[in-house]
Amino acid sequence: MADQTFDLVVIGAGAAGMMCAATAGQRGRRVLLLDHATKLAEKIRISGGGRCNFTNLKVSADNYLCRNPHFVRSALSRYTPRDFIGLVERHGVRYHERSWGQLFCDDSAQDIIDLLRAECDDGKVRWNTPVTIQAVEATGETTPDATRFIVHTDAGQYLARSLVIATGGLSIPKIGATPFGYRIAEQFGLPVVAPRPALVPLTLPPETLERLAPLAGISFEVQARCRGGEFREAALITHRGLSGPSILQVSSYWQAQAYEDGDWEAVGLNLLPDVDAESWLLSHAGERALLGNLLAEHLPRRFAHAWCELHGWQRPLNSFRHAELRQVAATLADWRLAPSGTQGYAKAEVTLGGVDTQALSSKTMEARKQPGLYFIGEVTDVTGHLGGYNFQWAWSSGHAAGEHA
Repeated sequence: MADQTFDLVVIGAGAAGMMCAATAGQRGRRVLLLDHATKLAEKIRISGGGRCNFTNLKVSADNYLCRNPHFVRSALSRYTPRDFIGLVERHGVRYHERSWGQLFCDDSAQDIIDLLRAECDDGKVRWNTPVTIQAVEATGETTPDATRFIVHTDAGQYLARSLVIATGGLSIPKIGATPFGYRIAEQFGLPVVAPRPALVPLTLPPETLERLAPLAGISFEVQARCRGGEFREAALITHRGLSGPSILQVSSYWQAQAYEDGDWEAVGLNLLPDVDAESWLLSHAGERALLGNLLAEHLPRRFAHAWCELHGWQRPLNSFRHAELRQVAATLADWRLAPSGTQGYAKAEVTLGGVDTQALSSKTMEARKQPGLYFIGEVTDVTGHLGGYNFQWAWSSGHAAGEHA
């Protein structure tokens, strides 16, 4: 069994798993990387419209949702966006910056996959993909030099001193997402924060959707708010509700409400973030123009009129009392929409929730109750904002585990 014994077995050959395997291999560890997928790192391949938003220049702990909000600080400080950018540059990958500090490949997300594969090759990482993991068991040994885990697969069994779970969450099941990582955590007595789809389009109730669905495809800039999350980006009307970057961002906060107190709150949209709506409306109070026509100076015309119809405000401006115009202004500044749900994991970019970080070391990602067992990346209860933050968590958490496993 000598050729089947490894210092480290990593289950999951995505962003976090490959980073961890490469880091451990390059420090002389004998590493095996396992994955059930037939295509390598498919989530990287499809990300960022095929160009992979691989990190962000402005990463901080404030860009992440986690029940333990300080957990991410250690890993992020020890492997930063600048560290990964240095790796990208060493491999000659061309990239560019877009809004909000987001960095994308100039050519293709395949450049990031090739980079990670090359780093694994430099660390002499062994691969077995595709392979089905049948069971994982602990040997009962606890010392670092002992064989502590046996991984049973359809290709045989592998012995490992350390085991890293990098199997991701439940988002985008069509490319192979499974709850495998959560089951392993539960097997070894680690709590799991109930997973939910995040960075996901929101659905609206029928009575609201009836008026808005005919406007599907219309987008406009808003300031979206929910439970401490506030984002100014585009919103998009869809046949099922709302999408666009601002909506994806606040969807994570809307979903997180269930963790706190189960009190589902509406999402607030400021439709005119650059306008003092009250002063503007009152300055036009005596005009004969329809309110919808005035709103169309700042909003798409079809949306402006549908929004007025939704609120029963299809009237000339001079028919509104000043108090009514102040009400219109207040609604424009904080239009409250109560979503009926989300479009689920099929449309979610990431998963909210996961292995409870209270059960993990923030420095090494090792499980406190089970020496030698590590959880990294999306399988943990760490969810980044849209814009490269989730990939940075993959690099940082993967590097942390790779330095210690």
